[in-house]
Amino acid sequence: MTTTETPFMEKGTTADVTTGAAVLPKVTPLVRRKGLTVWLSEGWIVLIIALAVLAPLLPLADYAIPIGSPHAAPDFGSFSTFLGTDSLGRSMVSRLVYGARVSLVVGAAASLIAFAVGSLLGLLAGYFGKWFDSGVVLISDVMLAFPGLVLLLALASIFSPSVKTLIIGMGVMGIPQFVRLARAHTLAWSSREFVRAAKGLGASPLRLLFKEILPNVLPSLVAYLPIVLSHVVVAEGSLSFLGLGIPPPRPSWGGMINAAKDNIADQPLLVFVPSIAIFFTVFALNQIGDHLRTRFDRTIEH
Repeated sequence: MTTTETPFMEKGTTADVTTGAAVLPKVTPLVRRKGLTVWLSEGWIVLIIALAVLAPLLPLADYAIPIGSPHAAPDFGSFSTFLGTDSLGRSMVSRLVYGARVSLVVGAAASLIAFAVGSLLGLLAGYFGKWFDSGVVLISDVMLAFPGLVLLLALASIFSPSVKTLIIGMGVMGIPQFVRLARAHTLAWSSREFVRAAKGLGASPLRLLFKEILPNVLPSLVAYLPIVLSHVVVAEGSLSFLGLGIPPPRPSWGGMINAAKDNIADQPLLVFVPSIAIFFTVFALNQIGDHLRTRFDRTIEH
C-alpha cells in the first residue's frame, strides 16, 4: 500500500493512494510499568499471606507455650527462636506469624463487608437520587463525623472482645468511605452517552446499574480496597494495644507491642519487631492501592 500526505489532511495523517482513505499514524500505547517500591510491596504482602496461611505447616512452636527462658536473644539455629523469645519465653516468630493471621483475617473480612454494603448503597444513591440519596448521604456524613476509634472502643466495651466483634465494628466503620466513592463515580457515569442511550432504548434500572454503570465504577472501588485494608490493620493494632482487641493468649501485633512496652528500654526488639511488621504491611498496602488506582481508575487522565 502506497501512502502520501495531502495539504487538506491533518498534520501527521497520510492517505492511501489507491483508495484515497485516510490512514492514521500508528501510536505506541503508553505502558505504565511498576516501580521497584510496588514490586517490593507486592512481595511483602505475598510473603505475609503465605506465612499466615501456611502457619500450621511451618516448623513453629506453639505461640502460647514457653520454649525457653524469657527475653532470650535471637538464635539462628531454629526457626522458632529466630527472633528470640518474649517476656514469658514464647517464640517471637510464632507469635508474629499467628498475629499476621489475625490482622489479615480481620482486615480482609471487614474490608469486604464495607466494600459490599458501601458500594451497593452508593450505587443506588447515586443513580436514584432524591430522598434515598439524601438519606444515605446524611447517614454517611454522621458516621464520618463520629470518630472511628471511639466507635470501636464503645463496641469493644459493650461486647466481649473477639474476632467477630472487630470484623463487624471495623466493617461498619468503613462503609461510609465506599458509599461516598461509589456515589461520586455513579453520578459521573450516569450522565454518559452510552447510559442515556441504553435508557432511551428501554433498559430497566437494574440493567443500567449492573450492566452499564457498575462495570465502570467497580475498578475504582476495588483499587481502594488495599487502602481501606491498611486502615483496618492500624485500627486493629490500636485496639489490641489498648487491650480491647483479640484476648490473650491469641497473639496480635498490637497486643505484642502492648505486652512489651514496659520493657522497651531493655528489650527494644520485642516492640520493634511487631511495629516494623505493621509499618511494612500498611506501607505496602498503600503503595499497591495507589498503583491500582492509577492503573484502573477510569476517571484519572493517563
